Amino acid sequence: MMENVHLAPETDEDDLYSGFNDYNPAYDTEELENDTGFQQAVRTSHGRRPPVTAKIPSTAVSRPIATGYGSKTSLTSSMGRPMTGTIQDGVARPMTAVRAAGFSKAALRGSAFDPLGQSRGPAPPLEAKNEDSPEEKIRQLEKKVNELVEESCIANSCGDLKLALEKAKDAGRKERVLVRQREQVTTPENINLDLTYSVLFNLASQYSANEMYAEALNTYQVIVKNKMFSNAGRLKVNMGNIYLKQRNYSKAIKFYRMALDQIPSVHKEMRIKIMQNIGITFIKTGQYSDAINSFEHIMSMAPNLKAGFNLILSCFAIGDREKMKKAFQKLIAVPLEIDEDDKYISPSDDPHTNLLIEAIKNDHLRQMERERKAMAEKYIMTAAKLIAPVIEASFAVGYNWCVEVVKASQYVELANDLEINKAITYLRQKDFNQAVDTLKMFEKKDSRVKSAAATNLSFLYYLENEFAQASSYADLAVNSDRYNPSALTNKGNTVFANGDYEKAAEFYKEALRNDSSCTEALYNIGLTYKKLNRLDEALDSFLKLHAILRNSAQVLCQIANVYELMEDPNQAIEWLMQLISVVPTDSQALSKLGELYDSEGDKSQAFQYYYESYRYFPSNIEVIEWLGAYYIDTQFCEKAIQYFERASLIQPTQVKWQLMVASCFRRSGNYQKALDTYKEIHRKFPENVECLRFLVRLCTDIGLKEVQEYATKLKRLEKMKEMREQRIKSGRESGGGGPRSKREGSSGSDSGQNNSASSKSERLSAKLRALPGTDEPYESSGNKEIDASYVDPLGPQIERPKTAAKKRIDEDDFADEELGDDLLPE
Repeated sequence: MMENVHLAPETDEDDLYSGFNDYNPAYDTEELENDTGFQQAVRTSHGRRPPVTAKIPSTAVSRPIATGYGSKTSLTSSMGRPMTGTIQDGVARPMTAVRAAGFSKAALRGSAFDPLGQSRGPAPPLEAKNEDSPEEKIRQLEKKVNELVEESCIANSCGDLKLALEKAKDAGRKERVLVRQREQVTTPENINLDLTYSVLFNLASQYSANEMYAEALNTYQVIVKNKMFSNAGRLKVNMGNIYLKQRNYSKAIKFYRMALDQIPSVHKEMRIKIMQNIGITFIKTGQYSDAINSFEHIMSMAPNLKAGFNLILSCFAIGDREKMKKAFQKLIAVPLEIDEDDKYISPSDDPHTNLLIEAIKNDHLRQMERERKAMAEKYIMTAAKLIAPVIEASFAVGYNWCVEVVKASQYVELANDLEINKAITYLRQKDFNQAVDTLKMFEKKDSRVKSAAATNLSFLYYLENEFAQASSYADLAVNSDRYNPSALTNKGNTVFANGDYEKAAEFYKEALRNDSSCTEALYNIGLTYKKLNRLDEALDSFLKLHAILRNSAQVLCQIANVYELMEDPNQAIEWLMQLISVVPTDSQALSKLGELYDSEGDKSQAFQYYYESYRYFPSNIEVIEWLGAYYIDTQFCEKAIQYFERASLIQPTQVKWQLMVASCFRRSGNYQKALDTYKEIHRKFPENVECLRFLVRLCTDIGLKEVQEYATKLKRLEKMKEMREQRIKSGRESGGGGPRSKREGSSGSDSGQNNSASSKSERLSAKLRALPGTDEPYESSGNKEIDASYVDPLGPQIERPKTAAKKRIDEDDFADEELGDDLLPE
């Protein structure tokens, strides 16, 4: 009996339960249709079994006699099928009724005992995918289309609009190929409509982003007209936006209304946004009454800040005072829906609570709340400044009404800002007394408002050159708020005006410590260092300011001036070139460039910039003088005449320019014109000795009879000059060298008409003298209510030392080769 018993091998001791989870396919009823053995059994036995009758067939059968010497014979049932357990064709029919799992009679004939089926070997490998099948190709193509749509969206978010459009077009092409392949393989009902919709919508969006509006509209039309796309009607909002960008306002309104009709009322927020677009379009078309109706509907359904502000603008456009007041009250009543600031104040000393408050004090939600509150304050302040002058008989009464409404709302702190804006309005109307009175009302307010008002008062008194008052109010502003950079800057300005530059620098430094972005303080400290001759520190300050204000003409001018003071003309020229790239019509910067090139010996470049300066501002005496001298040096005296004639028009009391005109006529050989010019000069300035000398010499050369008359006048004037000099000399000797006024200019000029020293003060026009210089500091005001910086209409002013060309005019250019003994004024 032991020969049929097989022991488990020792190698299987570690895995006693292996094989119990194997699944016998005989129990898989779902695959019976594909089981050929089962189907064959059904067709051969059960399908052909005769129907059961009432008569029970006899079970008496002839049984084989088993002996020790012979085998059993087959037994048959009364129905003719082999009996269970019979051997037919050498194979024993299984005894299904009593068969145990894994047991068969074949095991008695030498087969191994294998109840776990370990002798069958490993499972067959999985079937490999057929990549050439149509379904697999469609699946891969659909995946590629989705990837292209995602890449297009990512490129758009990164700002690469062209790449986004190319990806969207590529996705559209591949999606059409995908649709054709699906139609060939499956029925049209199996087409992925969501993918088609996303591809078309992305393509239309990219067309719109690239300002290809016609193509975008065509793509949107394809989506909207396809009834298979659900909710495609709301895309008419996008089409209305495109028409709005194209300024086709009538079609924009039409599509907005069509979209509004197709969006159900449950989508309240979407409908409100479309109504707001309709109202804005009505404003652009000038239909303010329709716009008011739209915005009033929005404010009644879901009030918001933008709709309220647009409602005020529409009412202001039609001039309806009552509607403006009602709209302003509606704007004030819009809820902000933000938490109070008390939430971010720790109520106890609990470290966990403090850590939590520190974490949320500046998180994204808190930043969003700040932005929403700042936007609300901006809308309210702008609306109040807009309607205050028109809702009442005077702007003061209108401001008072706005202030009272604001005080009764959740924006109480804006009332003080409105009062300060009221003072600024007085300033714009040149009513300084009312502005001062309004600002003085804040002296008893809280520290923040008091500091802002005192800063503005200090600024006003500084503009009026009342430095004592400016200093007192600057002190009040600093004491009210020591961390107010504008107050510290104004205090520094008052100290700067009194000449205490070291102390002024300390105030500017403190202002910068409180607010490193205070450009006024940084600019003024650079000026202060210039005054103290600390040029390196001044240059460092202006370079820092240039990093903040890249295109500021004043800053570029100061940097160039500092380099000039440091005797680095090349760097000065480079920065002046940047300056004229910002303000190309600045005559002062152009003339300064000409001066620097002249000092470097580059006459051609100097002439170019001096000529450009003269073209933009033809009244600058120094530029006119240089250009006239340049033409004389280059032997083009005829061209120099027009410049000296213009100079004589600008300074008619200066005989110097008229003598230069006559000298140019004489140098060019036009003696008759020169003689007439000298006669005219003698008529205007009869005591000018140089003019008489030229007249005597010209009349002698030409042979005129008037030579004797002019010679007599010349001798008389020379004698008067000698007598005057003797009296001056004797007076000095008798008075012990007492102080007497020294006279300069031509001999014989009692009225001082030829005094070149006094003429220097008249060289600039009244407009130029009225402009501020480069060394005047910025004035600062509190909370940016008043523009602290001045804007120079002609660009920054630069002091110009006397150039070499000017010196030649004063000393040499009146000399003549033929008349070597000519004496002309310096």
